[in-house]
Amino acid sequence: MPAIVLRTRTAWLLLSPNVRGALLLSAGASLLVLMAAFGKFLSKTLPVPEVVFARFLAGLIMVLPIVWRYGFHTLKTKKIHLHALRGTFGMLGNMALFFAVANMAIGDAVTIQFSRPLFMVAIAALFLGEKVNAARIVVAIIGFAGIVMITRPFGEGFEPWAIVAAGGAISSIIVALTIRALTRTEQTITIMFYFTLFPVLLSAIPAFLVWQTPSVNELLLLVLMGALGIAGQTMFTQGIATGETSFVLPFDYLRIVIAFVLGVVWFSEVPILWSIAGAATIVVSSIYLLRTERHPRQDREAR
Repeated sequence: MPAIVLRTRTAWLLLSPNVRGALLLSAGASLLVLMAAFGKFLSKTLPVPEVVFARFLAGLIMVLPIVWRYGFHTLKTKKIHLHALRGTFGMLGNMALFFAVANMAIGDAVTIQFSRPLFMVAIAALFLGEKVNAARIVVAIIGFAGIVMITRPFGEGFEPWAIVAAGGAISSIIVALTIRALTRTEQTITIMFYFTLFPVLLSAIPAFLVWQTPSVNELLLLVLMGALGIAGQTMFTQGIATGETSFVLPFDYLRIVIAFVLGVVWFSEVPILWSIAGAATIVVSSIYLLRTERHPRQDREAR
């Protein structure tokens, strides 16, 4: 092994698990928002279901050589139901994201996707019977005000596709919960294989119904988009598995900054004041909720 690789590996291992997790998650976040940007670009000429199918198919093709290298025994799992659940909601979330970015500013669409901690508070209080303290309820309400700022239902600037983006945020809650459960026992390669397999099977039907043969350039971009997606998701999953969730997950909000930058540079989408204010409100509220989230271990220690 070259000396520079050894030195780099040693320096990497000397970092704390939280720092390594944060760096991995930040890199994954950057690649995933870049994938969304390619999806927005491609959706101008190709149907969104086809773009989503190609994103997962390219990812599956790239995962297979890794599976071959490590052996097909890595695919053995007793959590196939969780893999299927994650794959189903991952596909639905991606479909919602790509439809949203195709029809509204990418910065606004990605920001709304990050409102999941706000929805989690509402779900916990209304459907799971959990006791939510007043401070978290107030912060969640403030966070939802940020969504209102972006969607602007009070004027002609209303973004109906924001509802689709919000649906994607709810889907991502299920994905995040299953990732948290799977990373306790499953290898990263196992998680990534099934995360590409199930969405490929599920998205094939709508893609076939609207199929449009891509040009050579479009095909290359679809492959690149798939590569960005699988690489980003791998880093994201490994980041969560490496560091403490409450520490590393806020770094995922880097996607919002990158999305607004790409919106300006690539798509000439200059954010208005309402979008900036809404994004800031959602980010601050969500990070507060993540930081104050109670885990089972904390609850046991408090008793």
